[in-house]
Amino acid sequence: MEFADKLGVSDRIVSRWEGEGERASLRMVNQAALDTLLANADKDAQGRFVGILAADDAPTHAIIEPDEDQTNSGDYVKHFGDGKLMAHIPEGIFLSGEGAEPVWVDEFHIDTFPTTNADYARFCAATRHAVPEHWENGRCPRDLYDHPVVHVNWRDAHAYATWAGKSLPTAEQWEKAARGTSGRTFPWGDQKTAAKCNVRETGVERTTSVSRYHSGVSPFGVYDMVGNVWEWLATATTPGRYELRGSAFTSPLFRGAPAISNDAGDMMRDDDTGFRCAATPAQMTPRKR
Repeated sequence: MEFADKLGVSDRIVSRWEGEGERASLRMVNQAALDTLLANADKDAQGRFVGILAADDAPTHAIIEPDEDQTNSGDYVKHFGDGKLMAHIPEGIFLSGEGAEPVWVDEFHIDTFPTTNADYARFCAATRHAVPEHWENGRCPRDLYDHPVVHVNWRDAHAYATWAGKSLPTAEQWEKAARGTSGRTFPWGDQKTAAKCNVRETGVERTTSVSRYHSGVSPFGVYDMVGNVWEWLATATTPGRYELRGSAFTSPLFRGAPAISNDAGDMMRDDDTGFRCAATPAQMTPRKR
């Protein structure tokens, strides 16, 4: 098969992926080959690829095999509300903050990837919510489909979460999902490695695909918890102001350490601020009518 030859794998492996469909789990090297092939494709092919995923309510590059030092292989499930893949975070204690204080967090799920422009477009179409100001003629540019949505304030993020049957994550939920239970400085460990995320030192100077940085994945299999965009949280700092975590492409790496907090007014919109959602066990099951 021509496709298999381009990836450098056997026909049998491609056939297995096709048979397993959404359940397919790819090795890191194979996922990287697929990423490269897609990146080198023309814009029409890329648009068709993202469109197919959006139609199926499936996120880009959803599941990969974790590195050996991860504490969790990634326990994923699709949410009934917006169809996004969510990672399961079990109940228990994690070491929180710069002082590594033990904090208990109940079981929850969190979006594997930040909310993308494609996700947000479906929300706007369903609710007639105002679209972000940078979309051209009210439509998201094709090359930004799988980038995190930006120019959304806290109220926009909260409205999306409510529509999806979820919530914005609390500071404790977000931090645990980002750094695991053992108090590591970054999702990948204690090393200050800017190449694992989209921050100022990386030099990209714009948002990137939410699944681009595979080696920066958290112990629970959650992506983009450092860099790309700051993420709105449910935790208020003062009336009308809410926490932000994770840093962005505009900020230095050290600001992205999950233990470090930022905040902003709930009406603030910027080109480096987005969000992802969380869900309690009750929010993972549709309500009976």
